[in-house]
Amino acid sequence: MHRILAIVSLLLFSGCQYATKTPQSNEAIAQHIQQAIPELSISAVRPAPISGLYEVQAGKNIYYADAEGRHLIVSGHIIDTKTHQDLTGQRLEEINRIDWSQLPLDKAIISGDPNAPLKLAVFTDPDCPFCKRLESMLKDAKGIRVYTFLYPLAQLHPDAPRKAQAIWCSKERHRTLVRTMLDGVDPGHATCENPLDDIAQLGNKLGIGGTPTLISGDGRRLAGAPRSLDALLNWLKRQ
Repeated sequence: MHRILAIVSLLLFSGCQYATKTPQSNEAIAQHIQQAIPELSISAVRPAPISGLYEVQAGKNIYYADAEGRHLIVSGHIIDTKTHQDLTGQRLEEINRIDWSQLPLDKAIISGDPNAPLKLAVFTDPDCPFCKRLESMLKDAKGIRVYTFLYPLAQLHPDAPRKAQAIWCSKERHRTLVRTMLDGVDPGHATCENPLDDIAQLGNKLGIGGTPTLISGDGRRLAGAPRSLDALLNWLKRQ
């Protein structure tokens, strides 16, 4: 909240300055910022929802700049107070979409109705408490085809890679996954050819830094477990 107030204050007190500046081209704004901050790799500049501000896209992030590219807002979201929509969040969702056809579904644990109208990919860690909460929701879900990618984060959960490998090497992968995450049954030790390294590389490529990370059938991503199954279904159904 303090961060949002700081941004609002900046906009209010800077409004006159924005109004008197002659806007530069998007390319000129990008060039000015790039010269000042060489480590910021800018991919696009476009007008922001607020007059006088410009959206600066750098990788998977969005920043805001003034018409000269001299001032840069590096954190905070623009909220439409009439509709309560997070306009920055919507843009982040757009630029971070994932091409579902590029996901290696043969390296996922597949569960749910094969004819379900909704598809969901999940990057999960067997020792992640939020992943366990999500798995508990999915256990009761109807109408979702789930593709679970084992993505153990060893730096947070040192024993997770062993469990992930044992889950993949088991005869009934999904059953073992559920028993491990929801019933607390240790899957033991097992070795076999597995896709864990490939999934780790995929996660790094997609910029997935935490679990659970959800990907909808149309490529939207969501970091963290939804509040409820209804919230998850609503998110999946929103195109």
